[in-house]
Amino acid sequence: MSDHHKKALNLLRYGVFQQAGFALLTGDIGCGKTTLLQKLSNDIKNNVDIGLITNTHRSFGDMLTWVLMAFKVDHCANDEAERYRVFKRFMEKRQVVNRRVLLVIDEAQNMDISALESLRLLSNINDGRGVMLQIILAGQTELLDKINDPKLIQFAQRIAIESHIKPLNYRETEAYINHRLRLAGGSGRPAIFSRKAVFAVFENSGGVPRVINNICDLAMVFAFANESGVKYETVMDVVNERRTAGGRKSTTHRTSQPQLDITDMLGLRSTNPKSLATKSVPLLLR
Repeated sequence: MSDHHKKALNLLRYGVFQQAGFALLTGDIGCGKTTLLQKLSNDIKNNVDIGLITNTHRSFGDMLTWVLMAFKVDHCANDEAERYRVFKRFMEKRQVVNRRVLLVIDEAQNMDISALESLRLLSNINDGRGVMLQIILAGQTELLDKINDPKLIQFAQRIAIESHIKPLNYRETEAYINHRLRLAGGSGRPAIFSRKAVFAVFENSGGVPRVINNICDLAMVFAFANESGVKYETVMDVVNERRTAGGRKSTTHRTSQPQLDITDMLGLRSTNPKSLATKSVPLLLR
């Protein structure tokens, strides 16, 4: 888990146990938001009732209908007012047995302004005595643009916890590959992925974990077919295959021995170039 992911997870945990009304988790596609939410859920499920909504879309419909489904609350309510009373009774029962209630909405960038405003109004169920309902919104970066809309200023003011997940840098990518190999029973990068191969994965994935997984999985299939370890050329074969199959296209021009900014690769970018002895040098990957 990268430093960004650890920080985000700790912030979400803090928000839950400090009774933050709203928490916000954003990041680009494939950066691990859903995985992080799953980790959080596993960590807190013994103390918290969790309702999860994942199939958000622009025609989301009545918010309470989805919320009641998320918490598996059976009802026969035919209108919004009755659904609200059903949900409030559910919340009061959980409060009696000292159970926290957490609503998690993934892919929240698909919700329109009216749906987000409905969510704010739903949070009014929290009275002055304490927070009965906590909400985590997770989504792609465009979710921030929606929440910053002037129409949602009251919503934005209720967000107590914010975290943004960034792609992995080179060092984190290398550690991530080694970690995944160990989980799969491998002996780590030196025995399977050459350093050039790791660089190629990083360069062509942009540090996005989901893309790293896809490239590495297929690279090992290619290597197995060739009865060899994963080399730079193996990864580039995968990249070319993915290009012709609608995969991620890289805009980076490649040479056989690329010039790299080592500060970028190691995540040590300084705002003062003079503070680093080495700015940009050829990386000899062996």
